[in-house]
Amino acid sequence: MDVLIVGAGAMGTWLGRAVDASVTFADVDADAAAAAADAVGNGAETTTLEGTDSYDVVAIAVPMTHAVDAIADHADRAEGAIVDVSGAMGPPLEAMRTHAPDRERASLHPLFAPERAPGSIAVVRDETGPTVETLLDALATRGNDVLETTATEHDDAMETVQAATHAAVLSFALAAEPVPDGFETPIYEGLGTLAEQMTEGTPRVYADIQEAFDGADAIADAAATVAEADRDELESLYREAADRWQADAAAEIDGTNGETDDGTGDTNDETAKYETNGDANGGTSR
Repeated sequence: MDVLIVGAGAMGTWLGRAVDASVTFADVDADAAAAAADAVGNGAETTTLEGTDSYDVVAIAVPMTHAVDAIADHADRAEGAIVDVSGAMGPPLEAMRTHAPDRERASLHPLFAPERAPGSIAVVRDETGPTVETLLDALATRGNDVLETTATEHDDAMETVQAATHAAVLSFALAAEPVPDGFETPIYEGLGTLAEQMTEGTPRVYADIQEAFDGADAIADAAATVAEADRDELESLYREAADRWQADAAAEIDGTNGETDDGTGDTNDETAKYETNGDANGGTSR
């Protein structure tokens, strides 16, 4: 199987390594394409965005704001299947149906930064067949877990998982002040770790996510509600949050209804794990 990967950033390079195929990269930045080919090895090659050669699979790995245009530009180069790993699913799949109606189609979203592979990959098999299945089998062989979903379910989830979460962490990073050593609490340290991890990424990726998905407004509204609440309202807000986040876990542990106040105040017993697509994609398709 031969695969054309349009977009030679971190996610395109990850895909080139993860598939069991002959890989060719195309990117607006020829040097980036060459670097990706060198990183993948195994005879990986480069071509131009204006090329006309066809491939078993065309994989779109450009920033999500350019995915629809890239699909329109390169769909006719796919002999078997066209897929994307842009991070949004609704608009790319609609573009695939328009420009590749007689090809296999799938949208993939690795739910991790490339350097943290393997992990879970959300997948919509819009029009499956042997080529898409071979590609997904290769990813599974690499230790990735395929998470079946729909475009609507995925994109709705990303409003919380990415847009709202990133907005909350970035807001903390901008609002928080350093404290003297020894004053840190586990929750503060956890948020600080998330802020450090997120700000190691590429700003453009996070801007793309905020442009593609709603979610930040909900964080702003919640923060304003907290800031304006009196004591009783804050306690009510806390209970509302506890009902949402603690009830199921507490019931599983000890059969309680989720009211876990043991008089110790801030128990700080949660763990923090943050996953993002990081510097997910390469240059634009034009």
